Amino acid sequence: MAPPHGNRLLSRKDIEQFFERGVHTHLPGLCVICAVFGFHDPNLSLLLAKWKGVNLWSLPGGYVLRRESLDAAARRVLYVHTGIRTDHLKQFRTFGGPNRTGAKLRSFYAKLGIRVPADAWPFRRIVTVGYYAFVDSGKIRARTDYMLDVCGWYPVNGRPRLSFNHEQATRLALEALRGRLDAPAAGVSLLPKRFTMPELQHLHEAVLGTRLDRRNFQKRMLEGGRLERLAERRQGGAHRAPYLYRFRSDRPQDDF
Repeated sequence: MAPPHGNRLLSRKDIEQFFERGVHTHLPGLCVICAVFGFHDPNLSLLLAKWKGVNLWSLPGGYVLRRESLDAAARRVLYVHTGIRTDHLKQFRTFGGPNRTGAKLRSFYAKLGIRVPADAWPFRRIVTVGYYAFVDSGKIRARTDYMLDVCGWYPVNGRPRLSFNHEQATRLALEALRGRLDAPAAGVSLLPKRFTMPELQHLHEAVLGTRLDRRNFQKRMLEGGRLERLAERRQGGAHRAPYLYRFRSDRPQDDF
């Protein structure tokens, strides 16, 4: 695994320099991966990358710079592949088994014509810190680089089979997201400032992967005390115009 280089995408020259001198700028054996979930009503998707020339799919990730925090590394990876900057990233798991190494990638680099020493530092034991993010996929165009054939959005329940331990990581990240779905921050960045109850319900249903009873959902949302019903209604629909809501600004806005 080679990291995004600074705040831009990788070129072949970057990769070669990474193997030659990257040990001086990166922390050997410490990586981050980002499970980036995208919501664009009514669909939940996942940002995935296909490595060039092989049937190898993974979550975006990279090594941590020596003068960089873990959170900053995750934000950098997200920015490089999506062009967005956000503080709404949450750690969900650290993966540190003794058999986790990057050695299986040596043949992949060879297919790209990049000769790498057998004892190259990125192939040693790896500890990976997992983050998840929740964004509006309709506003983001994912970006590829020299290492990737594809970087794009795929349905969570219809995604390609992921390599490494990224299937497990995706399941754990989705569990973490579901556990924090009621936090206002999960909706603030994905819904209009004024939204309808059906729009909020669609968001929850996409993440949970199940249909919800309308009356029970509305009751639970209002009893939580974090929504304010406005006097206005959403006009223009074929049915009765629903009330508009917003998240209350006088209540703590817990991060998701």
